[in-house]
Amino acid sequence: MSDQPVSIRVDDANIDWTEALSRLNKVLRIRTTPIGMKMFETVDEMEAIERIRRPNDVHTADQIVSMASRLNWTVGITGDDLAGAQCASVLGLGGQDDDWYSGRHMAGVWFETVEEASEHQHAMHVVPVGKYSAMATSPLSSGRLSPPDICMIYATPGQMIILINGLQWSGYKKLEWGCVGESSCADSWGRALSTGEPSVSIPCYAERRYGGVSDDEMLIALSPQHLLQSIGGMEALSRNGLRYPIPPYGIQTDARAGLGVSY
Repeated sequence: MSDQPVSIRVDDANIDWTEALSRLNKVLRIRTTPIGMKMFETVDEMEAIERIRRPNDVHTADQIVSMASRLNWTVGITGDDLAGAQCASVLGLGGQDDDWYSGRHMAGVWFETVEEASEHQHAMHVVPVGKYSAMATSPLSSGRLSPPDICMIYATPGQMIILINGLQWSGYKKLEWGCVGESSCADSWGRALSTGEPSVSIPCYAERRYGGVSDDEMLIALSPQHLLQSIGGMEALSRNGLRYPIPPYGIQTDARAGLGVSY
């Protein structure tokens, strides 16, 4: 890697994803395909995407996301393609009615009482219903979403903290997230789509059972601009010797030599 960072075009419609992803892989060695997600006001807009696949069966949103991140497919859906109101509600493609917010369908399953289940539903970050009719997800390398609303990267905890450190290299701010527990897609793509803020989650039971998310993976959802910012920050950290994979120093070794360089 050269001493000087190579600039990436930040113009949303003209991001050079080949270059950006090459740089990302150099600093982070991502093993699962980085993907994008985009919301559409009309189904026709979504179906106009090049080589888009439309599901024949009913799926969870976790499965649709993993078709892009695990199979490298470009997939588009409406609320009718999703199993139940939980997934549709996070994306603003349905649900979010009084019955959904009541949490009755989760009481005695994920939460002890209806009241606690309702508190969970109200705590979730969701895209407001009514604005969008469809969603598509696709590998960032395809360039088909031109640009995505958010980018999503599955990473190990070690990779995730370096990615976060990259975000904080310039324009530092403390990053804070929550965890709703089950339906934690609301903590990742739900929060990023509805707030525009980088959002990290511990993928939930459903994401792992239906979406094939590995036991050691976390998920970050963030805007293209935030991803480019993180890449530049990680490159700066790498030039300072702070890079992934993080080499173990040794738990019984005198730490002063290493700390003198890093801190």
